[in-house]
Order: sequence, then C-alpha cells, then structure tokens
Amino acid sequence: CQGCEAFSFMTDVTQERILAALRQVKDPERGNDIVSLGMVSGVQIREGHVGFAIEVEPERGPRLEPLRKAAEKAVADLDGVLSASVVLTAHKQAARPAAAQQQGPHAGHRHAPQKPLVPEVRSIVAVASGKGGVGKSTVAVNLALALAANGLKVGLLDADIYGPSQPRLLGLKGRPHTKDGKILEPMEAFGIKTMSIGFLVNEDQAMIWRGPMVMSALQQMLRDVNWGALDVMIVDMPPGTGDAQLTMAQQVPLAGAVIVSTPQDLALLDARKGIAMFRKVEVPILGIVENMSYFLCPHCGERTDIFAHGGARHEAEKLGVPFLGEVPLDLAIRETSDGGTPIVASAPQSKYAEIFRAMAAQVASQLGAEPLAPPKIVVE
Repeated sequence: CQGCEAFSFMTDVTQERILAALRQVKDPERGNDIVSLGMVSGVQIREGHVGFAIEVEPERGPRLEPLRKAAEKAVADLDGVLSASVVLTAHKQAARPAAAQQQGPHAGHRHAPQKPLVPEVRSIVAVASGKGGVGKSTVAVNLALALAANGLKVGLLDADIYGPSQPRLLGLKGRPHTKDGKILEPMEAFGIKTMSIGFLVNEDQAMIWRGPMVMSALQQMLRDVNWGALDVMIVDMPPGTGDAQLTMAQQVPLAGAVIVSTPQDLALLDARKGIAMFRKVEVPILGIVENMSYFLCPHCGERTDIFAHGGARHEAEKLGVPFLGEVPLDLAIRETSDGGTPIVASAPQSKYAEIFRAMAAQVASQLGAEPLAPPKIVVE
C-alpha cells in the first residue's frame, strides 16, 4: 500500500546524489552553489527521508528563506526521496566578537521566520526534566490523558529522539500511514493523537544523530503530521538542555513548560538548569511536578520517603513558580505504564488518576485561549 511504500528503505538515496542536486542551488548573494561554498552540513538519510542544515551568517538568515526552500525542493524532487527537511543555522558564526553580541538584548542566533509548523494547535506545552530517570515520560502521557479527560482535544508529541517511550507507554505498535505519501496520520490511543520517532524505527535501534538531524526530525513530526485542530499538544522532551529543547523553543510557540523532578537534591539541581534554560528563551514555567515523591507499601500501607520529600515543592516556592503536585512511587503506576495502559486511562477513578487530573486542571487554567507568538532566543 502507499503507506508501506512511504517507509520502505530507499537504497538509491545517497549523499552523493543529494550533494549533486544541491550544487544546482546558488547563493544569490555570493554567486556560487551552496555545496562549493561549504554551506551544507549534517546530511542525514533515513528510509527515504532526508535532513540537512545550511549554515549562514545570522544577519542573512531572514532574507535567505527562498534559498532554504530552493534547496529543500531540489532534494525533495529526487527519485526515492520521500521528504526533505532543511534548516538554516549559524554555527559557523558562533564565535562572534563580543561587541557584536552586545548590540541588543536579542542580538544572538536567530532562525529565519517561517510559517507555523502546527497552525491548528492552540497551545503547546513542553514536559521536561534536567536529567533522565525521573519519570518524565510517564508524567507526560498521564498529563495528556488527564487533559483529555478534562474535555480538551489533546495531542502528544514524543520529542525524545534518542529514547522514545510513548509507543510503549500507550501500547501502540506499527507505523503511521499516509494518504498522499507526504503527510503522516498520527497514531491514536485513549482518545489522543500521538507521534513518535519510535513508530519509525525498531525499538532497540540506537539513534545516533547529530543536532541538525534531530532538528529536522522534530520539524517533520510537527509539520508533516496531520495533527488537525487541538486545544493542547503535550511535548515529551528529552532530558537535558540541548538541541531538541532549543529547536522547540525556536520553531514553535511554546505556551509553557512543566518541569518533572524527584525530591532529592541531585535531581533538583538539574531541574534548576532546565528552568533556567526555558526562562532564557522566554518560555513560561507552568509548574513543577514532584514524581516518585514517596512510597506506600502495598502490604502494610506504610509510607517511606525513599528520595526524601518536599524538595520540588520547596524549589517551586523558592523560584516563584507553581507547584503542580506530588506523584507517589507506586506499583500500579509502574505496571500500567509498562503494560501500555497508563493509570489515568486504565484506572480513571483511582487516587493517582485524580492527582494527574488536578495537575491538568492547573495547567489548563494557565493556558491562553489564543496561540502565542514564538519566543525570542537569547544567546549570551
């Protein structure tokens, strides 16, 4: 079928053919092709999908959008190429003179303005953590389901390129289909739409991708997916403060971020870094979640604070951001997550589902009714 063909492996899509096509694309201001000028970097090919970056000077970025589109079309027109995703970057200009960096409060690295990637999505919320292993993906999926349970149309984007978890958490297998060979239909589970790189690669396959390919993949999962009209899109971010976070902050109008942490000091230290990063790119912090807050013995009911307790609440008070609530370390949450039936969907009357619905209500109350303007990026 057409959907299967869209993801079949294309052996004739090679870097040599891509670069040959790009040699026909000339920089209008420098008079030579973009390959000879050394402007093409990070070419990545995956089952007929191509992504790469064009490196330009920051001040030329806003006027080189036609060049980006020409390069994208040149590659997309090649036989065997299913999609091409191109971004303008300014990596070669990273070490700018200090005087140039101080010309204004936002005189840093900017991408050329582009049309909205998901124009029908009213609010986009990033769920992030400063480090891995704090249960961020479990919180993200249950928060998305809780928002849907509260009556909103919800989508879930798994932006954790290196460690996608949402296919397992939602019990979804197989690959998304496409009606026209270009736009993917999102997978659906428990009433929410979702997309993940995990649908396109084997579960045990390592994703060894450089920054430009990560950026391209995220753009495609936003732009080339039929998300339709949504009240909220929850984005399950990878841990840390790297390319994925900056790409999302630059490319989409994030309404805010939810930070997930465990109570102990080590996790909170990394959570602070995540909060600082989102604040630097002018993304509001909607709140902090303390996951694995405490353990209740399933036999005797005794409570044990394995990772200490209350650290995230105290951190939220200190930083002046909302505290969304505490999620305990419980066997039921773990079992339903591993089984592909998250607790909010499989046990909606449970006290744990009530916790997530209360968090969702707080998040929803902070979201504006109108789409927000993309935040400005500040590089110091």
